[in-house]
Amino acid sequence: MSPRGGPPRGPLTAAALVAALLAVHGGCTAPPASSASAVPGTEAAPAPTADEIVERYVTARGGIERLRALQTLRQEGHVIKGPGRKELVTREIKRPGKIRFEFTNQGVTSVLASDGQHGWKVSPLEGEKGPRPLPDDVLVDTREQGDIDGPLVDWKNKGSQVEFVGREAVDGLDTYKLKLTLKSGGVLTAYVDVKSANLVRTEGTRQVRGKQVRIETTFTDYRKTDGILFSHLVEVRATGRPQVIRVVLDKVEVNPPLSDARFAPPS
Repeated sequence: MSPRGGPPRGPLTAAALVAALLAVHGGCTAPPASSASAVPGTEAAPAPTADEIVERYVTARGGIERLRALQTLRQEGHVIKGPGRKELVTREIKRPGKIRFEFTNQGVTSVLASDGQHGWKVSPLEGEKGPRPLPDDVLVDTREQGDIDGPLVDWKNKGSQVEFVGREAVDGLDTYKLKLTLKSGGVLTAYVDVKSANLVRTEGTRQVRGKQVRIETTFTDYRKTDGILFSHLVEVRATGRPQVIRVVLDKVEVNPPLSDARFAPPS
């Protein structure tokens, strides 16, 4: 988003917001060493398999049948970027691979969307009077993030690989550390709470203006809607930047009616 609190202006901010709202989605390369620390005294504990960890995670979210029945999703909330810097945001997603964001600031709404093949945006605060194609790096993100389940669900059928790396403490929680390698080659590190099996954090890096930038996304305040668990507070940080982007979800709708036209660029 722009420094004055407008719509997504640069690839870094757009990618960070998309990652925040979509929970565990890829488009990342291998992350640098994590700031999380190893959990003392866990070395002798029986090590679960990656399959067992993911199975617990899927069950905690509501179970595979509920997740597969999720055809459309709408989430409404607000993004906080600092004192007095807040805007409304809506995310809509539809199988297969369709996604749409709306950002409203000072009564002006901007749109970022993809129909799974092509991406577009409308940014009135940037002086754009009509839809413009998404930059290639943002389009790659939106295509991968159009996966409504997230990459851990049915990961084998998606051609991905998941490896159990070990256990680490994240914000005082004992977590399982998983390395997820997507079919595209992107790599994401996910931390799953040992006790609740909820996703605690993801880490990865993104190519931004020719540089690798580490993105850290933390998930809290989990609540269920129609039997499916959603994080209602997501915090996004980028290495070397003091700003923390907070996404607060105010409303979640499971399987709302969404027309395909919502994701196609306006004529």
